[in-house]
Amino acid sequence: MAESPPAHIEILPNAHHFQIAEQNNYIVKGNYISSNNQTTLIQLLQPILDASHTRDRETSPPNSACLPGTRIGVIHMIVAWAHSTLLWNTHVLWLHGFVGCGKSAIALEIALIFEERKRLLGSFFFFRNTGDRSRMARFATTLACQLAAAIPEAAPFIEKALNTKPGLLQSNLAAQLRHLVYEPFKAAAWSGPLRWRTLLKGPFLIVIDGLDECEDRKDVQAFIEDMLDFFKNNPLVPLRFLITSRVERHIQGCLARDQVRLENLVNHCSRDDMDTFMRACFEAEIKRNPVIKAYIRDHGDWPAKKDKDALVDHVGGSFIFASTLFKYIVDPTNDQSTPMDRLPHTLDMNPGLDTLYAKTLSRSKDIPHFSDVISTLALIFEPLPIIGIAELLGIESFEVVRVLVNLQAIIHIPGTDDLPVTMCHTSLRDFLTTESRSGCFFTPPSYHLYLTYRCSAVLPVGGRLSRTAAASYSTRCGLYKHIEQFTNLPATARQGPFPRFPQTLDAFYARILRKS
Repeated sequence: MAESPPAHIEILPNAHHFQIAEQNNYIVKGNYISSNNQTTLIQLLQPILDASHTRDRETSPPNSACLPGTRIGVIHMIVAWAHSTLLWNTHVLWLHGFVGCGKSAIALEIALIFEERKRLLGSFFFFRNTGDRSRMARFATTLACQLAAAIPEAAPFIEKALNTKPGLLQSNLAAQLRHLVYEPFKAAAWSGPLRWRTLLKGPFLIVIDGLDECEDRKDVQAFIEDMLDFFKNNPLVPLRFLITSRVERHIQGCLARDQVRLENLVNHCSRDDMDTFMRACFEAEIKRNPVIKAYIRDHGDWPAKKDKDALVDHVGGSFIFASTLFKYIVDPTNDQSTPMDRLPHTLDMNPGLDTLYAKTLSRSKDIPHFSDVISTLALIFEPLPIIGIAELLGIESFEVVRVLVNLQAIIHIPGTDDLPVTMCHTSLRDFLTTESRSGCFFTPPSYHLYLTYRCSAVLPVGGRLSRTAAASYSTRCGLYKHIEQFTNLPATARQGPFPRFPQTLDAFYARILRKS
């Protein structure tokens, strides 16, 4: 039998954020619940604030969204599945596909649709090498906060779990999900007016994007196993999970079951969608590019239909390849050629991103500090701003900008020096760290040792606190994670010489121990 909220608590119904209410011991305001002792759910749960579909995608990738009028078929299919109340409907849909085929864009669109319908319970967008968003440590607590915001009736049950189970936040992932998400939702869903609203409007939805981007593989498997076990024991609970990812063995082995609906996004890719996408990109660029406008006045439409059709055929179903290829064509920093010159060359590039990555990186490879800047971006565990990269490497900010300014087709450079620099897609990191693909641009894993040295160099002396980006990164995770990565390498990969070090490795290790 479902629990009812304590009688002295009143929660005003609201779609996604709490209204202001007050009765006896509780105040609901803003987007959290606080009791008389000023303890709030946000303070207790410490959610990741930039993990949901509402994050600033410019600074917290992936930055992808469906163009209006595209992906209609697959979106309609997912909406119909999630909205269905049929008893034999699955609780979980796994949308899988290759790199860049639009999984994150579709996940965002679905989240927005269900948020508008007031049926979105929460969303989490994983992204590799972004600190907490690439780990499972705060996954459950983040979803719990979103649950409390979406369904205020669940908040008292979440707080009750925290109060009655003091060690819950230090428990394993399965226990946190059970007591902070699944059980509070079930208790709230079957109580009072919410039960009737659920019967009338359909189930709630949680969107999980990029599960393959999570570095905690065992926790990913534990999450899937526990989720499916919960639905097996609670077949009538009005909750659905949309999960998107690449096909990875540890995910496929858990999700390829009768309890899960499997959908390959490749089967839902349409040439018309890609044609619409490319046409919209070129039309927007023509409006703002005076060079292209002048060319069109003299020569007529650009690109010609046959060239655009050839480009659409060339990119296949990869939206990330299409987007990156388009950025390369219209790159405003390339003053050696025009978009009209570069378009024919793109048709000679091998389908996929490796050729494009190599061609783009070659534009900066002779600039001082190129290798250090690119290797740092490839191996750091959390994104750093330009000033943070410069401080970590012991160079000037303008030198980092000089390297990156030519690479804006593949690396997102924010408008200010204090916002994080991010890769447009994690496939660039895979490219840089795989020697057979990147060749002369390869970042060897032994570079972790140099980053360990640089982290030790920026650490404050004598235990003093430092608020600089590089020092904070080094203190928080950089120093111990880089040296851990280096020491875990096979002996052949750890061999020197390391000519850039001002001291022997023994002296270097002693220096780190002294500073730590």
